[in-house]
Amino acid sequence: MSDIPLHSLGRKGKTQAGYVPLNDAQDTDMHTSVLRTAAARNVNLTAKGKGKQRERYIDADDFDEEATLLGNRDSTLEEIEEGNAGEQSKRRSSGQRPSSIHKTQDKSRTIPFRPAGKLQSRFPPNLVRNQKYNIFTFFPIVIYEQFKFFFNLYFLLVALSQFVPALKIGFIVTYVAPLAFVLFVTMGKEAYDDYKRNLRDREANSQKYLILVPSSDSGLHTRSVPSSSLKVGDLVVLEKNQRVPADMILLRTSDASGTCFIRTDQLDGETDWKLRVAVPATQKLVNDKELLDLDAEVYADAPIKDIHTFIGTFTIHTPRTHSVDDVPMVQVPTVEPLSAENVLWSNTVLAAGSAVAFIVYTGSETRAVMNTSHPETKVGLLDLEINRLAKILCAVTFALSFGLVASNGFRGQWYIYVFRFLILFSSIIPISLRVNLDMGKTVYAQQIMNDSEIPGTIVRTSTLPEELGRIEYLLSDKTGTLTQNEMEMKKLHMGTMSYGFDSMDEVAHQLASAFGADQAHARSNSIATGAQLAMRGRRDMSSRLRDVVLSLALCHNVTPVTNEDGTLTYQASSPDEVAIVKWTESVGLTLVFRDRTRMELQTPTGARLTYDILDIFPFTSESKRMGIVVRDAHSGEVLFLQKGADVVMARIVQRNDWLEEETGNMAREGLRTLVVARKRLTPQQYAAFKTAHHAASIRLDGRGEAMISVVAEHLEHDLELLGLTGVEDKLQDEVKGTLELLRNGGIKIWMLTGDKIETARCIAISTKLVARNQYIHEVAKLKTSDQARDELEFLQSKLDCCLVIDGESLQLCLNLYKNEFIEITTKLSAVVACRCSPTQKADVARLIRHHTKKRVCCIGDGGNDVSMIQAADVGVGIVGKEGKQASLAADFSVTQFSHLTKLLMWHGRNSYRRSAKLAQFVIHRGLIISIMQAVFSAIFYFAPIALYQGWLMVGYATIYTMAPVFSLVLDCDVNEDLALIYPELYKELTKGRALSFKTFFQWLMISLYQGAAIMIMSLLLFETEFLNIVSISFTALVINELIMVALEITTWHIYMVISEVVTLFFYVISIAFLPEYFDLDFVVSTRFAWKVAVIVAVSALPLYFIKLIRSRVAPAASSKLL
Repeated sequence: MSDIPLHSLGRKGKTQAGYVPLNDAQDTDMHTSVLRTAAARNVNLTAKGKGKQRERYIDADDFDEEATLLGNRDSTLEEIEEGNAGEQSKRRSSGQRPSSIHKTQDKSRTIPFRPAGKLQSRFPPNLVRNQKYNIFTFFPIVIYEQFKFFFNLYFLLVALSQFVPALKIGFIVTYVAPLAFVLFVTMGKEAYDDYKRNLRDREANSQKYLILVPSSDSGLHTRSVPSSSLKVGDLVVLEKNQRVPADMILLRTSDASGTCFIRTDQLDGETDWKLRVAVPATQKLVNDKELLDLDAEVYADAPIKDIHTFIGTFTIHTPRTHSVDDVPMVQVPTVEPLSAENVLWSNTVLAAGSAVAFIVYTGSETRAVMNTSHPETKVGLLDLEINRLAKILCAVTFALSFGLVASNGFRGQWYIYVFRFLILFSSIIPISLRVNLDMGKTVYAQQIMNDSEIPGTIVRTSTLPEELGRIEYLLSDKTGTLTQNEMEMKKLHMGTMSYGFDSMDEVAHQLASAFGADQAHARSNSIATGAQLAMRGRRDMSSRLRDVVLSLALCHNVTPVTNEDGTLTYQASSPDEVAIVKWTESVGLTLVFRDRTRMELQTPTGARLTYDILDIFPFTSESKRMGIVVRDAHSGEVLFLQKGADVVMARIVQRNDWLEEETGNMAREGLRTLVVARKRLTPQQYAAFKTAHHAASIRLDGRGEAMISVVAEHLEHDLELLGLTGVEDKLQDEVKGTLELLRNGGIKIWMLTGDKIETARCIAISTKLVARNQYIHEVAKLKTSDQARDELEFLQSKLDCCLVIDGESLQLCLNLYKNEFIEITTKLSAVVACRCSPTQKADVARLIRHHTKKRVCCIGDGGNDVSMIQAADVGVGIVGKEGKQASLAADFSVTQFSHLTKLLMWHGRNSYRRSAKLAQFVIHRGLIISIMQAVFSAIFYFAPIALYQGWLMVGYATIYTMAPVFSLVLDCDVNEDLALIYPELYKELTKGRALSFKTFFQWLMISLYQGAAIMIMSLLLFETEFLNIVSISFTALVINELIMVALEITTWHIYMVISEVVTLFFYVISIAFLPEYFDLDFVVSTRFAWKVAVIVAVSALPLYFIKLIRSRVAPAASSKLL
């Protein structure tokens, strides 16, 4: 744990108040250093639970002074921190040396109120910028992104070669047009996307905020400025529901207590409200205007990513006083420590009231920006595989060209011939492949967006639909993705009695009778009659129920707020607490008022109960419990009430035989359990506790531990166990079924959340992410490498368990044993990571991608999930309560988690299968004509002369074959119902067998056989004129391709039939318009017809028989289901 630097607050020259420092400035400096050290120690105590090792920073100005301090650290520091020698030596032995000497530039800062413009200009401007390009970088970056692929570079070189007269073959437009078309479409799409991002940035940057400015008159002056003009040191006035534009220190709130609530859902994904506390010294001021007259400064550590940590101090300089003898007194600045609870991070929203805050970090130094990564251009795996195949095809082209020139004995200008052959065979890697695939992707995107079963789905990155068919890891957020983040109290267990959700009206009835009986008893203190005694058993039950409901209505941190329309809403930092208070309201006991000292409840009879709040012990992730001491204003009875997790409460409450069993039962149902207990305190007991607690709270060192031990000693033992509550976090619709289906489809699921371990564990159970009796292994609070290694060794021996790990331990494992950790965890069936920062989520996604080389899909719904979504191969955003930030950053946007099933199992599977088939068929179409060209050249003296020229080549790539080949994007092997009933079909695809080197070489062989067969047969049936060879072989080629398409189709679609018939019709009609290639008299003769029929039969029939035999001997997995 780092200290705050011991730098002097003594000022050089004149101070802000205008007085000259004393001669013996060293004493003042030393005094201030001690204060700063004490303040640092204070901060350390508040931050102790975080357990994060932070670096220590030094102001550049104070470097020399600091260096001498550190140079003599054994003596000097010990003199300053005499009372803390033990802690100092501990720190020294743990090797936590200040790393400031290695820092090139230090970013910690000391900002005075009303800073000079020169100081403000040192910090980055407060601009939001999510654009990928600017006006200068757009063209070069887009061109680079396109031509870094071998595929496109090859086409560019071929197109350029046509401008050299010696290499020109056919029409230049046939080479240039397709490439230009692809480039213009891509650039247009990128420009449009970036323009939309620019509009969103401009909107965020132009939001207006009020800042306090000094004025000559007595009134308070504010000025409205856009968010982008805010600077470090500005005092900003924030209103309810306003977005916080930069990282700020909270100085004043409209609430007299100096607290306010903020919504952090766009930062950490949690929808519960967080409490923030104003700096006490500024909250005490009479009005906001006094802030402008304050001689104060804020010290803030250098900006880091961690949103749970902030180290700083707030210093007020009081003017020096003079004693009677006119001897100047030493100025003692007031130093207050600042921690994360005094800070409003940017992108959070003020939930209630208004506030004044002081900006410390702007723009790129804010936590929100530091936790977001810039989006990288995503490329699908299929595109990479086709790029690899293009390289093989290029090698084939080179080999063919070189082989033909070599066979001719390298005669004449052989190198020119090599190039001419290369261009003749350029159709082996057809540019139309890129056009076809891009058009196919557009079709898939339209099919996804027009699917009535997944309404509201938007495809934002249309280049990735095939990726949806290859997913092997799904990384999901919890809050708002798997759950609705709506809590509901479902069960109350009291040992002998249990109330479920359907029997809550019985609770309300018992409670009404309990409070009614109390009042009746208060009115008449008569002797009990027989009838009253008979009712005693029932009254015992209702009084026990009253005790537990009253405790639940008192033991919390919830504040009721009356809205403008008169309705009551509850504010709290935990949705569980709100759910419980709402439940006590539903059964008749309503929380109507609360401030920091008093609480009022309304009973079912309408009476008011008032309680004084004496002490609150808030919930922390370490203590796992929350306690409160209250005093009944009517009777004066003092009660200590506590609720918390069963693991800690079991040793605090009196012995019982049911708690452990019932907690287990509720946990298995996926409910979040809280144990409720109470203790009655006598005035003497409370007074003794208060004295000890106060003594502990003013200790300088070990304060936190001392206070905890006092509470444990005086209060936390022998508590009366009142009951056990079960709160359900409502799941999104059909989450259980969706997760089960995805798991059966071979997808491993990880849950990454910013929530607590207990909560995440409950959700993992209730969503069936963890199988019924599966062992859950928890790893938390790892501190050393030995602990981390032991945990990894255990996991390796138990790969069938579910791992639940917290962010701190995850970071330690990634720092020390990155490869081992990822290797072991990727084999586990499920992993749950809790307390993850946005950056950690993104790092995990990247690690899985790089280590396994498998496709990773991330799904989330909040601003905190954006980094993870952008780091994944496929990012899916849910449009949720937390806004549209995730949805806008994602590749695919859905409205609920269950839509993922249809998106992956049906659309993803189809997109990948169809694109794989389409790509291979387009390659086959190019290969077959190149093989024919090679055979033709070989027979005709190895001359680099085109077999088909001009319009025939243009027609072959477009009108004669394009529509039937493209109709393959409508093919499907199974219907939708089967694809969703048998997710195992999806598992088959993840192996990538639809497009592999094996299938590619099969198509290569088919092309070789058919090209050679058509050409050789045409030559065998040689007609006297060369023209007739062209007409026979070309007609056979077109009909062969149409038959091949028909053989490839699994399920016929009406468009497929139309495309086949219409294409044949167009071909027949076009023969009449191309007399230079077709002799019409010969074409309409029977000789032409039978020769073409024989050639087509020789080239296509064997393949039909092979396909028939294979479907009988080794049928595809999908065909077994039909």
